[in-house]
Amino acid sequence: MGSYLLALPPWSPPRMLKLDHITVIAPTLREGVAHVRDCLALDVPFGTRHHYMSTHNHRLQLGNGVYLEIVALDPHGITPGRARWFGLDDQDAVRQDWDEGRRLRGWVAATNDLQAIVAAHGTVFGNEVPLPPEDPAFAFAIPGDGTLPADGALPSLIDHRGDLTSMDDIPELGARLRTLTLEHPDPATIEKLYRVLAVDHPPRIVKGREIRYRAQIDTPAGAKELT
Repeated sequence: MGSYLLALPPWSPPRMLKLDHITVIAPTLREGVAHVRDCLALDVPFGTRHHYMSTHNHRLQLGNGVYLEIVALDPHGITPGRARWFGLDDQDAVRQDWDEGRRLRGWVAATNDLQAIVAAHGTVFGNEVPLPPEDPAFAFAIPGDGTLPADGALPSLIDHRGDLTSMDDIPELGARLRTLTLEHPDPATIEKLYRVLAVDHPPRIVKGREIRYRAQIDTPAGAKELT
């Protein structure tokens, strides 16, 4: 556990953080899609290409305005000139996590006051980055080195600026998120931080040797687990 986690000051945001989406962070989209297929028996369709981050994704609705994102570096993209989100600049680390089975690697929480959270906790969540840069429609908090907040134990943050992700643009294949569980060496500390950040319906936290996520998802083929 890094001591920086304990340094977070008490603070109550004006609005709670809400689960926006869960993320499979893959070395390649092909591997990410194959892993989700193996776990859920679903082929997740292509989503979008983030030219401003040189990444791309596949997406799947999970009910209640939540979705699954499979995200990877776009090998045909242009280097964005700043750190990419989700730690995707460090492909060695992405591959190591992948090979160790840490594939459902994190989640994203939505807030309508990203500026205030970054002002209070920027050392953990990073800087507010308006995206796309040329015509911003939303903002994302990205640490200077692009790493996941608290190695993924805390969510990445998005501010949709009043324009929520349209579920109409995300495929509906009958999947529904039932539970999200985080394994962590220090559950008590993470639970405290979720309370400080006013996370609405945070992941269930259990003790584990390292950070790992498991999602129980109902699918047309029955209850499945995504890891």
